[in-house]
Amino acid sequence: MENRERIVILGAGESGTGAAILARSKGFDVFVSDAGKIKPFYRDLLDEYQVIYESGGHTERLIINATEVIKSPGIPESAPIIKLLRKKEVQIISEIEFAGRYTNAKKICVTGSNGKTTTTSLIHHMMRKAGLNVGMAGNVGRSFALQVATEAYDYYVLELSSFQLDGMYQFKADIAIMLNITPDHLDRYDYNFQNYVDSKFRVTQNLTEEEYFVFCSDDEITIKELEKIVNRAEQLPFAYQKKEHDVAWVEHDEELHIEFDDVDFSMSVQELALKGRHNTYNSMAAGIAGNVLKIRNDVIREALMDFQGVEHRLETVTKVHGINFINDSKATNVNSTWYALESVKGSTVWIVGGVDKGNDYSELYKLVENKVKAIVCLGKENDRVLKAFSGKVESIVESGNMEEAVKAAYYLARDGETVLLSPACASFDLFESFEDRGRQFKDAVRSL
Repeated sequence: MENRERIVILGAGESGTGAAILARSKGFDVFVSDAGKIKPFYRDLLDEYQVIYESGGHTERLIINATEVIKSPGIPESAPIIKLLRKKEVQIISEIEFAGRYTNAKKICVTGSNGKTTTTSLIHHMMRKAGLNVGMAGNVGRSFALQVATEAYDYYVLELSSFQLDGMYQFKADIAIMLNITPDHLDRYDYNFQNYVDSKFRVTQNLTEEEYFVFCSDDEITIKELEKIVNRAEQLPFAYQKKEHDVAWVEHDEELHIEFDDVDFSMSVQELALKGRHNTYNSMAAGIAGNVLKIRNDVIREALMDFQGVEHRLETVTKVHGINFINDSKATNVNSTWYALESVKGSTVWIVGGVDKGNDYSELYKLVENKVKAIVCLGKENDRVLKAFSGKVESIVESGNMEEAVKAAYYLARDGETVLLSPACASFDLFESFEDRGRQFKDAVRSL
Protein backbone atom coordinates (compact mmCIF):
# COMPACT_ATOMS: atom_id res chain seq x y z
CA MET A 1 0.00 0.00 0.00
CA GLU A 2 1.32 3.46 -0.94
CA ASN A 3 2.50 5.68 1.89
CA ARG A 4 0.85 9.07 1.33
CA GLU A 5 3.42 11.06 3.27
CA ARG A 6 5.32 13.38 0.94
CA ILE A 7 9.11 13.34 1.05
CA VAL A 8 10.89 16.14 -0.79
CA ILE A 9 14.62 15.80 -1.40
CA LEU A 10 16.78 18.83 -2.13
CA GLY A 11 19.85 17.98 -4.19
CA ALA A 12 20.22 15.05 -6.60
CA GLY A 13 23.82 14.01 -6.02
CA GLU A 14 24.95 10.81 -4.27
CA SER A 15 23.15 11.58 -1.02
CA GLY A 16 19.91 12.92 -2.50
CA THR A 17 19.51 10.23 -5.15
CA GLY A 18 20.10 7.50 -2.57
CA ALA A 19 17.51 9.04 -0.23
CA ALA A 20 15.01 9.24 -3.12
CA ILE A 21 15.45 5.56 -3.97
CA LEU A 22 15.03 4.51 -0.33
CA ALA A 23 11.95 6.74 0.11
CA ARG A 24 10.44 5.38 -3.11
CA SER A 25 11.08 1.79 -2.00
CA LYS A 26 9.23 2.54 1.26
CA GLY A 27 6.15 3.78 -0.61
CA PHE A 28 6.45 7.53 0.00
CA ASP A 29 5.27 10.19 -2.42
CA VAL A 30 8.74 11.38 -3.50
CA PHE A 31 9.87 14.55 -5.28
CA VAL A 32 13.48 15.59 -5.93
CA SER A 33 14.48 19.19 -6.63
CA ASP A 34 17.97 20.32 -7.65
CA ALA A 35 18.87 23.96 -8.27
CA GLY A 36 21.61 22.92 -10.69
CA LYS A 37 22.09 20.26 -13.34
CA ILE A 38 21.64 16.61 -12.41
CA LYS A 39 24.48 14.39 -13.60
CA PRO A 40 23.39 11.77 -16.16
CA PHE A 41 24.28 8.88 -13.82
CA TYR A 42 21.91 10.14 -11.11
CA ARG A 43 19.23 11.13 -13.63
CA ASP A 44 19.27 7.54 -14.95
CA LEU A 45 18.93 6.15 -11.43
CA LEU A 46 15.97 8.42 -10.66
CA ASP A 47 14.31 7.36 -13.92
CA GLU A 48 14.94 3.70 -13.15
CA TYR A 49 13.11 4.01 -9.82
CA GLN A 50 10.39 6.24 -11.33
CA VAL A 51 11.17 9.20 -9.09
CA ILE A 52 9.72 12.56 -10.14
CA TYR A 53 12.35 15.31 -10.20
CA GLU A 54 13.19 18.80 -11.42
CA SER A 55 16.52 20.52 -12.11
CA GLY A 56 17.71 24.07 -12.75
CA GLY A 57 15.66 25.59 -9.93
CA HIS A 58 13.23 24.96 -7.07
CA THR A 59 9.44 25.10 -7.56
CA GLU A 60 8.32 26.32 -4.14
CA ARG A 61 4.73 25.02 -4.27
CA LEU A 62 6.02 21.49 -4.94
CA ILE A 63 8.40 21.67 -1.97
CA ILE A 64 6.64 23.46 0.89
CA ASN A 65 3.83 20.86 0.95
CA ALA A 66 6.30 18.20 2.11
CA THR A 67 5.73 16.13 5.22
CA GLU A 68 9.50 16.08 5.59
CA VAL A 69 12.47 17.41 3.60
CA ILE A 70 15.78 15.60 3.18
CA LYS A 71 18.54 18.13 2.48
CA SER A 72 21.80 17.28 0.77
CA PRO A 73 24.73 18.25 3.03
CA GLY A 74 26.15 20.79 0.58
CA ILE A 75 23.10 23.08 0.80
CA PRO A 76 23.66 25.81 3.43
CA GLU A 77 21.07 27.14 5.87
CA SER A 78 21.36 30.48 4.07
CA ALA A 79 19.79 29.09 0.87
CA PRO A 80 16.43 30.83 0.23
CA ILE A 81 14.51 27.55 -0.07
CA ILE A 82 15.84 26.41 3.34
CA LYS A 83 14.89 29.74 4.93
CA LEU A 84 11.37 29.35 3.50
CA LEU A 85 11.03 25.81 4.82
CA ARG A 86 12.23 26.91 8.27
CA LYS A 87 9.65 29.69 8.22
CA LYS A 88 6.92 27.17 7.32
CA GLU A 89 8.24 24.88 10.11
CA VAL A 90 8.76 21.93 7.78
CA GLN A 91 11.04 19.28 9.31
CA ILE A 92 14.44 19.13 7.53
CA ILE A 93 16.68 16.13 8.07
CA SER A 94 19.79 14.56 6.54
CA GLU A 95 19.96 11.44 4.38
CA ILE A 96 21.79 9.69 7.26
CA GLU A 97 18.92 10.40 9.67
CA PHE A 98 16.39 9.09 7.15
CA ALA A 99 18.30 5.93 6.25
CA GLY A 100 18.98 5.12 9.90
CA ARG A 101 15.25 4.55 10.41
CA TYR A 102 15.22 1.59 8.03
CA THR A 103 18.14 -0.56 9.16
CA ASN A 104 18.88 -2.58 12.27
CA ALA A 105 22.55 -2.86 11.31
CA LYS A 106 25.20 -1.89 13.86
CA LYS A 107 26.68 1.53 13.03
CA ILE A 108 30.29 2.58 13.62
CA CYS A 109 30.29 6.37 13.12
CA VAL A 110 33.49 8.34 12.55
CA THR A 111 33.78 12.11 12.70
CA GLY A 112 36.48 14.72 13.31
CA SER A 113 38.09 17.56 11.40
CA ASN A 114 40.84 15.34 9.99
CA GLY A 115 41.40 11.64 9.40
CA LYS A 116 37.74 10.65 8.93
CA THR A 117 38.04 8.98 5.54
CA THR A 118 41.27 7.18 6.43
CA THR A 119 39.90 5.84 9.71
CA THR A 120 36.52 4.89 8.22
CA SER A 121 38.23 3.04 5.36
CA LEU A 122 40.65 1.32 7.75
CA ILE A 123 37.86 0.07 10.03
CA HIS A 124 35.90 -1.15 6.99
CA HIS A 125 39.01 -2.94 5.72
CA MET A 126 39.51 -4.56 9.14
CA MET A 127 35.88 -5.70 9.40
CA ARG A 128 35.87 -7.19 5.91
CA LYS A 129 39.13 -8.99 6.69
CA ALA A 130 37.35 -10.42 9.76
CA GLY A 131 34.59 -11.79 7.51
CA LEU A 132 31.88 -9.40 8.70
CA ASN A 133 29.04 -8.36 6.37
CA VAL A 134 29.79 -4.62 6.34
CA GLY A 135 29.09 -1.58 4.17
CA MET A 136 30.90 1.77 4.11
CA ALA A 137 28.96 4.99 3.57
CA GLY A 138 28.28 8.53 4.75
CA ASN A 139 30.77 11.02 3.40
CA VAL A 140 32.58 8.28 1.46
CA GLY A 141 31.48 5.70 -1.11
CA ARG A 142 27.88 5.01 -2.16
CA SER A 143 25.22 6.71 -0.05
CA PHE A 144 23.99 5.14 3.17
CA ALA A 145 20.36 5.41 2.00
CA LEU A 146 21.04 3.65 -1.30
CA GLN A 147 22.82 0.80 0.48
CA VAL A 148 19.97 0.46 3.02
CA ALA A 149 17.54 0.27 0.07
CA THR A 150 19.50 -2.21 -2.03
CA GLU A 151 21.82 -4.18 0.31
CA ALA A 152 21.44 -6.24 3.49
CA TYR A 153 24.51 -5.40 5.57
CA ASP A 154 24.82 -6.32 9.25
CA TYR A 155 27.19 -3.40 9.92
CA TYR A 156 27.92 0.02 8.47
CA VAL A 157 31.02 2.14 8.96
CA LEU A 158 29.87 5.74 8.42
CA GLU A 159 32.06 8.78 7.86
CA LEU A 160 30.02 11.73 9.15
CA SER A 161 30.74 15.36 8.27
CA SER A 162 29.46 18.23 10.39
CA PHE A 163 26.96 19.04 7.61
CA GLN A 164 25.47 15.55 7.85
CA LEU A 165 25.41 15.65 11.65
CA ASP A 166 23.50 18.96 11.56
CA GLY A 167 20.48 17.15 10.13
CA MET A 168 20.55 14.19 12.55
CA TYR A 169 18.19 13.99 15.53
CA GLN A 170 17.03 10.47 16.51
CA PHE A 171 19.92 8.63 14.84
CA LYS A 172 22.15 6.70 17.22
CA ALA A 173 25.63 5.23 16.75
CA ASP A 174 26.70 1.93 18.30
CA ILE A 175 30.33 3.04 18.30
CA ALA A 176 30.89 6.81 17.97
CA ILE A 177 34.43 7.95 17.16
CA MET A 178 35.68 11.54 17.52
CA LEU A 179 39.17 11.89 16.08
CA ASN A 180 39.85 15.60 16.67
CA ILE A 181 38.30 19.06 16.35
CA THR A 182 40.10 21.96 14.68
CA PRO A 183 38.62 25.02 12.94
CA ASP A 184 36.98 24.09 9.63
CA HIS A 185 33.94 25.14 7.56
CA LEU A 186 33.64 28.27 9.68
CA ASP A 187 31.95 29.99 6.71
CA ARG A 188 29.01 27.63 7.29
CA TYR A 189 28.93 28.28 11.05
CA ASP A 190 28.76 32.09 11.16
CA TYR A 191 32.54 32.11 11.79
CA ASN A 192 31.76 30.86 15.30
CA PHE A 193 33.99 27.92 16.24
CA GLN A 194 31.66 26.79 19.04
CA ASN A 195 28.85 26.27 16.52
CA TYR A 196 31.14 23.90 14.60
CA VAL A 197 32.17 22.11 17.83
CA ASP A 198 28.50 21.65 18.77
CA SER A 199 27.84 20.18 15.36
CA LYS A 200 30.65 17.64 15.70
CA PHE A 201 29.44 16.54 19.13
CA ARG A 202 26.07 15.58 17.71
CA VAL A 203 27.74 12.23 17.00
CA THR A 204 27.36 11.51 20.73
CA GLN A 205 23.66 12.36 20.95
CA ASN A 206 21.34 9.54 22.02
CA LEU A 207 24.22 7.33 23.21
CA THR A 208 23.33 5.09 26.19
CA GLU A 209 25.35 2.90 28.53
CA GLU A 210 25.22 0.17 25.89
CA GLU A 211 27.18 2.17 23.29
CA TYR A 212 30.81 3.27 23.06
CA PHE A 213 32.46 6.66 22.60
CA VAL A 214 36.04 6.52 21.27
CA PHE A 215 37.95 9.82 21.37
CA CYS A 216 41.42 11.36 21.46
CA SER A 217 42.26 12.60 24.94
CA ASP A 218 45.15 14.66 23.47
CA ASP A 219 42.59 16.87 21.72
CA GLU A 220 41.94 19.82 24.03
CA ILE A 221 38.68 20.88 22.37
CA THR A 222 37.20 17.40 22.69
CA ILE A 223 38.12 17.17 26.38
CA LYS A 224 36.80 20.66 27.13
CA GLU A 225 33.48 19.80 25.47
CA LEU A 226 33.22 16.45 27.23
CA GLU A 227 33.37 18.27 30.56
CA LYS A 228 30.26 20.26 29.57
CA ILE A 229 27.96 17.47 28.39
CA VAL A 230 26.39 14.35 29.83
CA ASN A 231 27.80 11.31 28.05
CA ARG A 232 26.38 7.96 29.17
CA ALA A 233 28.32 5.75 26.76
CA GLU A 234 31.38 3.76 27.78
CA GLN A 235 34.33 6.08 27.16
CA LEU A 236 37.39 4.69 25.40
CA PRO A 237 40.01 7.47 25.12
CA PHE A 238 43.32 7.16 23.28
CA ALA A 239 46.47 9.30 23.38
CA TYR A 240 50.03 9.28 22.14
CA GLN A 241 51.43 9.14 25.67
CA LYS A 242 49.38 7.29 28.26
CA LYS A 243 47.35 9.26 30.77
CA GLU A 244 44.91 7.97 33.37
CA HIS A 245 41.90 6.24 31.76
CA ASP A 246 43.45 6.01 28.27
CA VAL A 247 42.84 2.60 26.71
CA ALA A 248 45.27 3.03 23.79
CA TRP A 249 48.66 4.74 23.64
CA VAL A 250 52.19 4.50 22.25
CA GLU A 251 55.00 3.31 24.52
CA HIS A 252 58.39 5.03 23.98
CA ASP A 253 57.44 6.01 20.40
CA GLU A 254 57.73 2.34 19.49
CA GLU A 255 54.88 0.12 20.67
CA LEU A 256 51.13 0.69 20.18
CA HIS A 257 49.10 -0.70 23.09
CA ILE A 258 45.34 -1.21 23.50
CA GLU A 259 44.10 -2.38 26.90
CA PHE A 260 40.56 -2.37 28.33
CA ASP A 261 38.26 -5.01 29.85
CA ASP A 262 39.79 -8.29 28.63
CA VAL A 263 41.54 -6.68 25.66
CA ASP A 264 45.35 -6.80 25.55
CA PHE A 265 46.75 -5.83 22.16
CA SER A 266 50.16 -4.52 21.10
CA MET A 267 52.22 -4.10 17.95
CA SER A 268 55.21 -2.13 16.72
CA VAL A 269 54.46 1.35 15.34
CA GLN A 270 56.97 0.55 12.58
CA GLU A 271 54.64 -2.22 11.38
CA LEU A 272 51.69 0.16 10.82
CA ALA A 273 50.84 0.66 7.16
CA LEU A 274 49.96 4.31 7.85
CA LYS A 275 52.96 6.42 8.80
CA GLY A 276 53.15 9.67 10.80
CA ARG A 277 51.80 10.60 14.23
CA HIS A 278 48.38 11.63 12.89
CA ASN A 279 48.01 8.22 11.28
CA THR A 280 49.04 6.50 14.52
CA TYR A 281 46.02 8.21 16.12
CA ASN A 282 43.83 6.92 13.26
CA SER A 283 45.24 3.40 13.73
CA MET A 284 44.56 3.52 17.48
CA ALA A 285 40.94 4.57 16.91
CA ALA A 286 40.46 1.77 14.38
CA GLY A 287 42.16 -0.76 16.68
CA ILE A 288 39.87 0.17 19.58
CA ALA A 289 36.80 -0.21 17.34
CA GLY A 290 38.07 -3.61 16.19
CA ASN A 291 38.45 -4.77 19.77
CA VAL A 292 34.95 -3.52 20.72
CA LEU A 293 33.66 -5.60 17.80
CA LYS A 294 35.56 -8.63 19.19
CA ILE A 295 37.72 -9.01 16.09
CA ARG A 296 40.67 -11.32 16.74
CA ASN A 297 44.02 -9.68 17.53
CA ASP A 298 45.78 -11.31 14.59
CA VAL A 299 43.16 -9.92 12.17
CA ILE A 300 43.40 -6.42 13.67
CA ARG A 301 47.19 -6.54 13.44
CA GLU A 302 47.13 -7.74 9.84
CA ALA A 303 44.60 -5.04 8.85
CA LEU A 304 46.72 -2.29 10.43
CA MET A 305 49.75 -3.64 8.58
CA ASP A 306 48.36 -4.10 5.05
CA PHE A 307 45.87 -1.21 4.65
CA GLN A 308 46.55 0.59 1.37
CA GLY A 309 45.53 4.12 2.38
CA VAL A 310 43.10 6.55 0.77
CA GLU A 311 43.36 8.18 -2.64
CA HIS A 312 44.11 11.94 -2.51
CA ARG A 313 45.47 11.72 1.06
CA LEU A 314 49.28 11.99 1.12
CA GLU A 315 49.31 9.85 -2.02
CA THR A 316 52.70 9.51 -3.69
CA VAL A 317 52.13 10.02 -7.42
CA THR A 318 55.57 9.58 -9.02
CA LYS A 319 59.07 11.01 -9.29
CA VAL A 320 60.01 13.23 -12.24
CA HIS A 321 63.75 13.97 -12.61
CA GLY A 322 64.23 13.20 -8.93
CA ILE A 323 61.34 15.45 -7.79
CA ASN A 324 58.74 13.65 -5.64
CA PHE A 325 55.09 14.61 -6.33
CA ILE A 326 52.54 14.05 -3.53
CA ASN A 327 48.76 14.40 -3.94
CA ASP A 328 47.06 15.58 -0.74
CA SER A 329 44.03 17.13 -2.42
CA LYS A 330 41.84 15.87 0.42
CA ALA A 331 43.47 18.44 2.73
CA THR A 332 40.68 21.02 2.71
CA ASN A 333 41.58 22.72 6.00
CA VAL A 334 44.68 24.16 7.68
CA ASN A 335 45.11 21.39 10.25
CA SER A 336 45.09 18.70 7.58
CA THR A 337 47.76 20.59 5.64
CA TRP A 338 49.80 20.97 8.85
CA TYR A 339 50.01 17.16 9.08
CA ALA A 340 50.99 16.94 5.42
CA LEU A 341 53.79 19.50 5.70
CA GLU A 342 54.96 17.93 8.96
CA SER A 343 55.23 14.49 7.33
CA VAL A 344 57.14 15.58 4.19
CA LYS A 345 60.91 15.21 4.38
CA GLY A 346 63.23 17.86 2.95
CA SER A 347 62.62 21.02 0.95
CA THR A 348 59.12 21.43 -0.50
CA VAL A 349 57.27 23.39 -3.17
CA TRP A 350 53.75 23.72 -1.82
CA ILE A 351 50.62 24.11 -4.02
CA VAL A 352 47.91 25.77 -1.93
CA GLY A 353 44.61 27.60 -2.39
CA GLY A 354 40.97 27.38 -3.42
CA VAL A 355 37.85 28.41 -1.54
CA ASP A 356 39.08 29.76 1.80
CA LYS A 357 36.66 28.79 4.59
CA GLY A 358 37.90 31.35 7.10
CA ASN A 359 41.37 29.86 7.48
CA ASP A 360 43.90 30.98 10.08
CA TYR A 361 47.23 30.20 8.39
CA SER A 362 49.38 31.28 11.34
CA GLU A 363 49.72 27.73 12.70
CA LEU A 364 51.55 26.83 9.47
CA TYR A 365 54.15 29.64 9.67
CA LYS A 366 56.86 27.70 11.49
CA LEU A 367 56.57 24.64 9.22
CA VAL A 368 56.51 26.80 6.10
CA GLU A 369 59.59 28.76 7.15
CA ASN A 370 61.47 25.51 7.90
CA LYS A 371 60.34 23.34 4.99
CA VAL A 372 58.80 25.33 2.11
CA LYS A 373 61.08 26.99 -0.46
CA ALA A 374 58.27 28.20 -2.75
CA ILE A 375 54.47 28.47 -2.87
CA VAL A 376 52.25 28.06 -5.92
CA CYS A 377 48.79 29.58 -5.39
CA LEU A 378 45.95 27.68 -7.08
CA GLY A 379 42.65 29.50 -6.83
CA LYS A 380 40.50 32.29 -8.24
CA GLU A 381 41.11 34.44 -5.17
CA ASN A 382 44.62 34.13 -3.71
CA ASP A 383 44.77 37.35 -1.67
CA ARG A 384 44.59 35.69 1.76
CA VAL A 385 47.30 33.14 0.93
CA LEU A 386 49.53 35.85 -0.55
CA LYS A 387 49.06 38.08 2.50
CA ALA A 388 49.67 35.21 4.96
CA PHE A 389 52.93 33.94 3.43
CA SER A 390 54.51 36.95 1.75
CA GLY A 391 58.11 37.20 2.99
CA LYS A 392 58.08 33.72 4.55
CA VAL A 393 59.32 31.83 1.45
CA GLU A 394 61.75 32.51 -1.39
CA SER A 395 59.02 32.94 -3.99
CA ILE A 396 55.24 32.87 -4.41
CA VAL A 397 53.61 32.48 -7.83
CA GLU A 398 49.96 32.40 -8.91
CA SER A 399 48.35 29.96 -11.35
CA GLY A 400 44.93 29.81 -12.97
CA ASN A 401 44.59 26.05 -13.47
CA MET A 402 46.16 22.76 -12.41
CA GLU A 403 48.41 22.37 -15.46
CA GLU A 404 49.93 25.82 -14.83
CA ALA A 405 50.36 25.07 -11.12
CA VAL A 406 52.13 21.76 -11.70
CA LYS A 407 54.46 23.22 -14.34
CA ALA A 408 55.32 26.18 -12.09
CA ALA A 409 56.04 23.85 -9.15
CA TYR A 410 58.15 21.57 -11.35
CA TYR A 411 60.37 24.45 -12.52
CA LEU A 412 60.75 25.72 -8.92
CA ALA A 413 61.71 22.31 -7.47
CA ARG A 414 65.07 20.55 -7.72
CA ASP A 415 66.29 16.94 -7.63
CA GLY A 416 65.56 15.45 -4.18
CA GLU A 417 62.83 17.97 -3.33
CA THR A 418 59.06 17.47 -3.09
CA VAL A 419 56.08 19.09 -4.78
CA LEU A 420 53.12 18.84 -2.40
CA LEU A 421 49.52 19.56 -3.39
CA SER A 422 47.87 20.23 -0.02
CA PRO A 423 45.42 23.06 -0.65
CA ALA A 424 44.04 23.78 2.87
CA CYS A 425 40.94 25.01 1.03
CA ALA A 426 37.81 23.67 -0.62
CA SER A 427 37.98 22.94 -4.34
CA PHE A 428 34.80 24.40 -5.77
CA ASP A 429 36.25 27.53 -7.40
CA LEU A 430 38.15 25.64 -10.10
CA PHE A 431 37.15 21.98 -9.65
CA GLU A 432 34.07 19.82 -9.16
CA SER A 433 35.44 18.26 -5.97
CA PHE A 434 38.68 17.47 -4.14
CA GLU A 435 38.69 14.17 -6.08
CA ASP A 436 38.56 16.07 -9.38
CA ARG A 437 41.34 18.35 -8.15
CA GLY A 438 43.49 15.36 -7.15
CA ARG A 439 42.91 13.55 -10.43
CA GLN A 440 43.82 16.67 -12.44
CA PHE A 441 47.01 16.99 -10.38
CA LYS A 442 47.99 13.40 -11.11
CA ASP A 443 47.21 13.78 -14.82
CA ALA A 444 49.27 17.00 -15.00
CA VAL A 445 52.23 15.40 -13.19
CA ARG A 446 52.19 12.38 -15.52
CA SER A 447 52.14 14.74 -18.52
CA LEU A 448 55.38 16.51 -17.52
